[in-house]
Amino acid sequence: MTEPTVLRVLLVDDHPVVRAGLRAMLTDTGGIQVVAEAVDGESAVSTMQERAGSDEGIDVVLMDLQLGPGIDGIAATRRLKQILPELPVLVLTTYDAEADILAAVEAGASGYMLKDAPPEQIHQAVQDAAAGRTALAPQVAATLMDRVRSPAPSLSGREVELLELLATGASNREMARQLFISEATVKTHLVHIYQKLGVDNRVSAIAEARRRRILRD
Repeated sequence: MTEPTVLRVLLVDDHPVVRAGLRAMLTDTGGIQVVAEAVDGESAVSTMQERAGSDEGIDVVLMDLQLGPGIDGIAATRRLKQILPELPVLVLTTYDAEADILAAVEAGASGYMLKDAPPEQIHQAVQDAAAGRTALAPQVAATLMDRVRSPAPSLSGREVELLELLATGASNREMARQLFISEATVKTHLVHIYQKLGVDNRVSAIAEARRRRILRD
């Protein structure tokens, strides 16, 4: 299939100022046109469903991760890939934590860029994604390489959720209530988390998770 002369982009970000800046940057660089915008994951999915199969299609989705209320960028990416498996979804975010990167990759993202990247890098990443190539920010590529070189026992999604609550200072009872599980299950998860991180207490677990960029700073 021949690539269109101008790539059509759906921009998904909940901040109007950020969207305006990205729209201007992509347009000024040339070869890219922001043809639709969405402020949250649900509207991104509905926009794609409306345009699928029409002459007003989308070539690349530029997806933020934190989108306010409703589904986040990871969940939106997963749903978009279920609807249109060939659709390139390029994550553009401020977060470079390992958990976010791995979750995006697992959801089917074509690439992962950071918002502080030079405009030419973001522009090239959009073009790469549209052409079926992987686009990764240097920091993101380094994180993935470190993961490959030094594979560690992976934390499950539930274990990452517990770590995030742990970092807020939540007690076992509070974590059990928020996750709708028993305190005994929380304790079992914590034992597994400590083993995987090579630590023996909460403070060390949080520090090690941040060092490995499993948790955001």
